[in-house]
Amino acid sequence: MKNKVSRRDFLNGTQIAIGASLLPPWGGVFGADSNSFALGPDYYPPAKTGLRGSHDGAWETMHSTVDGKNWTPAKPEESFDLVVVGAGISGLSAAHFFRRERPDARILVLDNHDDFGGHAKRNEFSIGGQTRIGYGGTESIDTPSSYTRVAKDLLEEIGIDVQKFYKAYDQTLYSSMNLGKGIVFDDQSFAERKLVRGFGKIPWQEFAAETPMNDQAKRDFVRLWTDERDYLPGMSREEKIKLLERTSYYDFLKDTVKVDQQVLEIYRRWGMSFWCVGIDEIPTSAVQSYDGGMPGLTHTLPRTGYRGDEPYIFHFPDGNASVARLLVRSLIADAVPGTTMDDVVTTRVDYSRLDQKASPTRIRLNSTVVKVSHSANGKAVHATYVHGGQTHTARAGKCILACYNSAIPYLCTELPEPQKKGLAYNVKVPLTYTKVLVPNWRAFADLGMDFVYYTNDFYKQVELDYPVSIGDYKFGSSPDDPMVLHMCHVHHSPDIKGPEQWREGRRRLLATPFSKFEFHVRDQLDQALSGTGFDAGRDIHAITVNRWAHGYAYSPDLLWEPNYASEEDKPWVIGRKQHGRISIANSDSAAAANTNAAISQGYRAVQEALV
Repeated sequence: MKNKVSRRDFLNGTQIAIGASLLPPWGGVFGADSNSFALGPDYYPPAKTGLRGSHDGAWETMHSTVDGKNWTPAKPEESFDLVVVGAGISGLSAAHFFRRERPDARILVLDNHDDFGGHAKRNEFSIGGQTRIGYGGTESIDTPSSYTRVAKDLLEEIGIDVQKFYKAYDQTLYSSMNLGKGIVFDDQSFAERKLVRGFGKIPWQEFAAETPMNDQAKRDFVRLWTDERDYLPGMSREEKIKLLERTSYYDFLKDTVKVDQQVLEIYRRWGMSFWCVGIDEIPTSAVQSYDGGMPGLTHTLPRTGYRGDEPYIFHFPDGNASVARLLVRSLIADAVPGTTMDDVVTTRVDYSRLDQKASPTRIRLNSTVVKVSHSANGKAVHATYVHGGQTHTARAGKCILACYNSAIPYLCTELPEPQKKGLAYNVKVPLTYTKVLVPNWRAFADLGMDFVYYTNDFYKQVELDYPVSIGDYKFGSSPDDPMVLHMCHVHHSPDIKGPEQWREGRRRLLATPFSKFEFHVRDQLDQALSGTGFDAGRDIHAITVNRWAHGYAYSPDLLWEPNYASEEDKPWVIGRKQHGRISIANSDSAAAANTNAAISQGYRAVQEALV
């Protein structure tokens, strides 16, 4: 019994579970009523505002399943060659790879959300007759040079030429306007709540003088940035790495660099949007390669490269939602009109085409899979899902589960107990991307800022959008043009360590109403932009809160992770093993929250399924 996955393991300590999207049907052989799944011509989720991401309607069915509700499987109504559970990038990639190998295959992709793409979600806004586009999740093709050959080839197959971003992304716009970072110091750790501009642009002594730090902290802050000192003299690079892999950045600054507590409080939450933990959980060796302004290692452990020395520019206006759109185009061309990576940005997806009876590939949204099992004779897989409150079952020759690892033991109870335990090890990381539409960004330009960091507030940051123009979509490069601001919230519990802090963050996130997100948007923007004429009550035109209670895949590169004897001993590797006709994909199965992992794991699952 001790190896069984408990309800708490799935919920990760929350009172609410996020639905795992699931299963498929077998091409109309059993005559299911396709009209019950049809989406109307006006159906268009990207234009919705308010509380999005893991939106209401996406999680309730799976929550009730984990809570003990027994869904009686219906008699199989449709048959497919492949059912994919999850219409994120991994699931869509799996469908693409399977169709490439089996052009005549019938494929059903099931997802519990009202849109495809998984975490790669698109936010659209209208203002003054213009459409402004933002990313609601996965934001970039990060470091494409480091992608696997499989992932690189897929991007090319669906029409993405990453070299085009060198022209599409204006790398000099903000710097040409002399914009930089500002820091809003909080009034709990410092003398007052105060915005200080010019971080990294003016002399460090001048910046420190403007801060509400005490005198010792100011001196230590300047020393941290200006001293050309090796804080671990006499040690080889290999010895330093071995030590710093097990030393938190907090302890390194406190005990080795010996800075004042207020300097520690500046950086305590600095990497929250990347690691989603405080610096007391981040290995100092990881900071060395992080491209984010965390000082103290320049002369102790010199940087040897990050992101393959590529700039962080491989970004569609909607992030990797355009990657998902291009994948859908490769599967169901009529649903995503156009032919290029340029036109996919502004084309309007025809959602009514996603689930057509005559189409060899069908994507069925708003469908939560609740049970996946082999047929009695083991020659097929039955996938039971709930759509519109009704239970349906699809029959498939093979099934790929491209949903959350934590959901799989509840969907596929026939899995071996060690595999269930491996799947349950993945504690997904909660975070929120909030998008704020404003009529212009003149206030930021006047203050000389494109990014504001808050030392201890609800939102860790607010920043201007990435300046990308592709095809007919033109970025608002003038400060008088509309702007979609990006704000990131990750709950921080300084007294909780390890994955339990993500469980606590999930509890809090799922209990947070839209009104609280909205309040802090207004409060923090008014604070950062005060004195410029900006008025949140007047100038905020729309807010979309992309709430991801199960966001990033589990991160195995933090201090608590043990050393494994081999790759095969890693829990997520054990968890992703093929089980009969069922294979497992998604970035969870690589313990890596990126598109490269999602695509590569989709490919692996398909290779298993094709055998």
